[in-house]
Amino acid sequence: MTNNPGDDVPDRDDNPFKGTPFEQFFANMGGNFGALFGQGGAGGAGMPDLGALFGQIQAMMQPYDGALNWDAALDMARRAVAQEADPSPSQKQQEQVADAVRLADLWLDETTEFASGVQSTAAWSRAEWLVGTLDRWKRLVEPIAESSVAGIGNALPGGEAQAMAAPIMGMLGKAVGAMLASQVGSGLGALAGEVLSASDVGLPLGATGKAAIVVENVKDFAVGLDVSEEDVLLYLALREAAHQRLFAHVPWLREHLLGAVADYATGIEVNTANLQSSMEEKMRGIDINNPDSLRELMEGGMFEMDKSPEQQAALDRLEVTLALVEGWVDEVVSQATVERMPNATKLAEAVRRRRAAGGPAEDTFAALVGLELRPRRLRDAATLWGSLRARQGTEARDGVWMNPALLPTAADLDDPLGFREGASAPEEMSEEDFDAALLAMLDGEGHTGTDDESGDDPGETDDPGHTGSDA
Repeated sequence: MTNNPGDDVPDRDDNPFKGTPFEQFFANMGGNFGALFGQGGAGGAGMPDLGALFGQIQAMMQPYDGALNWDAALDMARRAVAQEADPSPSQKQQEQVADAVRLADLWLDETTEFASGVQSTAAWSRAEWLVGTLDRWKRLVEPIAESSVAGIGNALPGGEAQAMAAPIMGMLGKAVGAMLASQVGSGLGALAGEVLSASDVGLPLGATGKAAIVVENVKDFAVGLDVSEEDVLLYLALREAAHQRLFAHVPWLREHLLGAVADYATGIEVNTANLQSSMEEKMRGIDINNPDSLRELMEGGMFEMDKSPEQQAALDRLEVTLALVEGWVDEVVSQATVERMPNATKLAEAVRRRRAAGGPAEDTFAALVGLELRPRRLRDAATLWGSLRARQGTEARDGVWMNPALLPTAADLDDPLGFREGASAPEEMSEEDFDAALLAMLDGEGHTGTDDESGDDPGETDDPGHTGSDA
C-alpha cells in the first residue's frame, strides 16, 4: 500500500509509517529529518533509514550515569568522523611524529627554562583523537552539563508545585542530558576533523605527557602553504612540545583553566520564561525542508542564557589565561625557529589566519561557554612575553608562571610593552661571588625557602622529560 508521494520511496519493511499519513509526511520532508541525524541519502535526500534513526534516538534516551549521555555523544562524534576517510597512522608515520617531537624538544631546550614535558608520542587518526581526549572533555563539559540539568529543576516554583513535578524531573533531566549529548557529540565530531594535535585547543587533552599529532589533519593544513610536509610536521611538533613543557612545569595551570569553566558553570541559572520564549522563536524560524535549519535547532544553543557578573569574570579569566598560554607558545617557538627554519614565519602566519577564521580552540570555547577568543589578545600576549624576555631574559619570562598571582592581567595585555616595565634583569654574579654564596648555602648560612624552590628541583625532572621524548 503506497500513496503517490511514496512512490519515490523504496518499499521497505523497516518503515513503521508505511501505509499511514506519516509516510507522506516523511516523503514531503525529502529525507531532511533523517539528515538531522546523518540518515538518508546523499545530502540528506530520500527516505531516512528510520530503523537506524529511531535506534539512535532510543540510544540517546537509554539510562546513563551523570548529567550527560557520553556513550551517545561519542557515538554521534564517531559517526561524523566516519563520513570521511580516516586511516590509522602507519608505523612510518608514528616514527616521523616521534622524530619530529624529539628534534622539537632539542630546539626548545635553548629557548625556555622549562625542561621537556613529553613522556610519549603518538600519531593519531581522528577517531583516536576522540578516544584519547574523551576523559579530559568529560572534566571540561560535565560541570556545565550538571549545572544546566540542575537549573531546570531549580527554575520550578517551590513547595507543592515542585513536589508535584518531582516524578517527571528525572525524565526531564535525562532528556536535557540527551540534548546536550547531541550538541557535544556534534561538536566533538567537527573538532576531530580540524584539530592538529592533542593541545590544539589550548589545553593538553591527551594523557599526561603524551605529545600527539593528528596526521590526516596535518596533511589538510599543509595544502596550499607551499611548505614541505616535513617542515609543517616539525613546526606543529614544536607547538605541541611547548604546550607539554608549560603544563608539565606549571602544575596549577590546568586546574586554573578548568576552574574558570567550573566557576562559569556554577552561575548557570535557567529562566524558564526566557527559555520558552527563546525556544518558540527558534521553532518559528525552522524550515523542515532545510536540513541545516534542523541542525541549528539541535546545535545552536537552545540553552543560551544571559551571563551573570560572576560568570563574565570567570570568562575573562579564562580568556586571559588561554591567551597567555598561546602567546607563550608562540614566543618560544618563534625563538626556537628564528635561525633554523626559514619557513617558520610563513607557518606562524598560517596559524594566525586559522585563529582569525575561528580555529578549534575558538570554536570549542564559543560553543562551551560562549567565549570568543580574540586573535588580537593572543598577539598581545606573544608581544608581552617577547618584550619581557628581551628586557629581563628567559628566566624572568618563565618565572612569571611560578604563581597565578604573578600572571599578567587583562589590563597588562592592553599595554603589553609596559608589563613590568620598571623591572630590570638581575645583576650577573661573578664566579667568585657565586662560589661564595653556594658555600654559604651549603653551610646553612642564609639558607631560605626561596633557594629550595629556585635551584635543583626543576633540574631533577629534566632527565625523565627528555628520556620520555627520546623513547
